[in-house]
Order: sequence, then C-alpha cells, then structure tokens
Amino acid sequence: MAQIVDEVSRTFNEYLLIPGLTTKACTPDNINLNTPIVKFRKGETAAIELNIPFVSAIMQSVSDDKMAIALARNGGLSFIFGSQSIESQAEMVRKVKKYKAGFVVSDANLTPEHTLRDVLELKAQTGFSTIGITHDGTSNGKLLGLVASRDYRPGRDSLDKKIKDFMTPFPKLITGNFGISLDKANDIIWDNKINALPIIDEHQYLKYFVFRKDYDDHKINPNELLDSSKRLLVGAGINTRDYAERIPKLIEAGVDVLCIDSSDGFSAWQKEAIRFVRDHYGDSVKIGAGNVVDEDGFNYLVEAGADFIKVGIGGGSICITREQKGIGRGQATALIDVAKARDAYFEKTGIYIPVCSDGGIVQDYHMVLALAIGADFLMMGRYFARFDESPTKKLIVNGTYVKEYWGEGSNRARNWQRYDFGGSDSLKFEEGVDSYVPYAGKLQDNLNQTISKIKSTMCSCGATTLKELKDTAKITLVSSTSIIEGGAHDVILKETKANS
Repeated sequence: MAQIVDEVSRTFNEYLLIPGLTTKACTPDNINLNTPIVKFRKGETAAIELNIPFVSAIMQSVSDDKMAIALARNGGLSFIFGSQSIESQAEMVRKVKKYKAGFVVSDANLTPEHTLRDVLELKAQTGFSTIGITHDGTSNGKLLGLVASRDYRPGRDSLDKKIKDFMTPFPKLITGNFGISLDKANDIIWDNKINALPIIDEHQYLKYFVFRKDYDDHKINPNELLDSSKRLLVGAGINTRDYAERIPKLIEAGVDVLCIDSSDGFSAWQKEAIRFVRDHYGDSVKIGAGNVVDEDGFNYLVEAGADFIKVGIGGGSICITREQKGIGRGQATALIDVAKARDAYFEKTGIYIPVCSDGGIVQDYHMVLALAIGADFLMMGRYFARFDESPTKKLIVNGTYVKEYWGEGSNRARNWQRYDFGGSDSLKFEEGVDSYVPYAGKLQDNLNQTISKIKSTMCSCGATTLKELKDTAKITLVSSTSIIEGGAHDVILKETKANS
C-alpha cells in the first residue's frame, strides 16, 4: 500500500503569531527586511540579496519588464515569464537592465495616419494619455509629433479624424537630447510648464519620455535593488524543454538569476536543466528550482545544484492542480517540512539554501507567517496582478474595476512546457483558471502599506530582522471558532463609503 503521511495538511489561515517581547529597539524604522535569494556558505554573504522579501510570479499576467522595473525600484525582484519566445523574453530582460530612473520607454505610440478612434482605443487599453507619434508607430521610431488630451475633443471631433490633423507636430515640441541628465530634463519640464518631455537622439528617434507627474519618484530610493553597475536586478523563468537555447540568450541580455518554472519540480528534467547550467557556466549563473512540498523534493534539487528552492503545489489562487490531479500539500505544512530540511542541510554542510514560498498567501499577515515558518522570500502572483504595472488590461466588470489574471496552467497561457514529462508538446488538461482580480492602483502605494504591516507585526513579535523572526517567533494553531473571533463579530457594521 502507499506510504501514508499522518500529519494534517495545513494552510496559513490555520495559524496565528503569538506576541513576543517588544523591546525599545523594535520600531518600524529599525526593521531590516534584507534576505538572501541564492545559496551561500556559513560566514559568507549571498551573491544576491533582496531588500524586501518579495518576488513576482513567473506568469504572463504578472511579470513583464514594467513589473520588473517597478518591483526592483522598490527592493524586490521579478522573474519575467518564460512562456513567450526567447527573443521577446530576452528583450524584456534587456529593457530592465537598460532602464534609467525617470526615463520611461514609451508604451503608447501611433503613426500620423492613425485616427482619433485609435487614440481613444489605445488610451482605454493602456491608460496613457500622452501618445508618441512616430513614423512607424513604435516606441523608438522617428518622432513626428505628440498627442495629449488637450489636442482633441471626443464629443466634437470625428473619430475618423487623422492624427496628423490634430497632433502637436515635431517643430512645435520641446525635446531633450539623448544623454541629458534627469535633473536637466526636469528643469526643462518646469521652465516650460509642460507635462512630458520627449528624449530623442541625433536622428530624431524617440528614446524616452520624462514626465512631470513622476518628479517625486525621481528621488533616490534607498530600497532600489541594483547590481554592481547600478542597474536594476531582474530574473527570468525558464522551462525544461528549450533551456539550452533560452539560457544563453537571457545571460547575454543581462539576466541576474534564473528559475525553472514548473508545477512539480521533483523531476529528472529539472536536474538536467540545472546540470546544463553548472556544466556550461559553473556557479556564475544562479538558478532556482521547484516547486516541491517535502524534504525528499528539496534534497533532490539541492543535490542537483539549485541555488534556491521554491515550495508550493496547488496553493495559488488560480491553480487547480490539487482539484485536477489530487497532487499537492497545504502551503504551511509544505513550508514547515522544507524549512526543516533546509536547516538540517545547513547544519550538515554549512551551505544555506534559501527557500521561496510560492502560493497560499491570502491576507498580508500570511506573509509574516510564511517568513516566520521558514521562508526566506515569497513569490506572489495575485498580489502583483492587481496593480497598474502588471501587463494585463484594466476593465470594468459589474461596475467594478478589475484586472485580468490567468494561470500558466490555463489554456489561455498555453504554457505546456511547465508540465513536461518528456512527452508530446500539448496541454492535455488545465491546471489553472482564467479570472479577474480587483484593481488596486499603483504597486508602490500598496507595497508601502503591506511593508508597514509586516514591520508592525515583526515589532509585536520582538524581531528586527527576518532571521530573528525565524529564530524567535511563536506560532499557534487556531480553531474554526477562533478564526471567526478574529474578525468583526456580534456587531452591526455602519454603512460607509469604504464598505458599501
């Protein structure tokens, strides 16, 4: 008969943190959220550390170059999705590594022959009101003009009106030359009372925009995650099919860390992919693996040479692997088991393998629980999919703003490579759904609030670092009744704008 594991499979919702001694040192401004993302030896420092313990999921609906830039500027890291062509993924990596704070690559562009209808459709799709008009409609074509909201009246102008008839033409534009400093660009914006400054090269080709509204964002961000050349850090997801072709292109583009994207990482295919990296690049290229849910899976991938291990099967909000295949484990239990294996391996070898908790996060306090249980950092999809910086459309559904969110195991993603068993290249059944998530606004605004909650909770636990949290936190199981007790109960809530 099968081996039966008697331990109950539990979720984060079944645990609570017990307060520890809050000393005078436990204030939010003293909390350090730095955490390693790749393995290191005892007494040494990891080659890559995060300034906040967050990475965005390897998903089409979450992690592109825009998300990668926004998250790295706030101290975290994105793994750009691999379910796209090698060339397009490498180009996304390249855009992140070339990013300069305050200089924005134009994401809304048309040609002079497009119409007002095209302008309105593009604005609705992207949310951008400033549109660069280039000779070929690309973000780096020859700049011929600019369209802003002041240039047209939707209720009065014909939707068939050509852009060339109402755009601000190039001779009337104020521009900056490629290579200009950000301070100088902002001086031009303020001196000329304009909202956007196009940055062009010597041949009039559009390179960037600098926006007045971003002025406050140009201040130095102490959490910005940078490499030794002061460039933003970025990761990329790979699969176990085309890694021999994909990895060299991603390295050439400047990727800082790789991660194998799979629903089940306890696999000989992952071992082969890791071995390819070690054989061709030694330890200079960092690669994570997973997902696993127990000690056996962890040890297998560690012995294969993985730099970090991702934990979680079936716990994501759009994942239906457990429902479809009966495979998985409660995220809290899986993380407890793998963290014990990580600590035992460190004790035995002196090598620390960071653990990433992937899935199962519903409330912000679940993040602190995951970190206290043993995770070094968290990978999240739904959390980041809600923000302006995610690559999906913002829609109105039943009177509410939402953003699209679909799983890599859905037919929409068509990412059959992450379910590879060495067979035919097709998705036989879905392990993810196509859905919506409530629109939440800008990443930075939401992230700041989440970080504040985490720091406050850590103060209550008496910990100022994530290592202290792991070493000293006390956690208790909760009953279904105590979960009810933890929320508002036995009162009649007032109707307010916030909850109406």
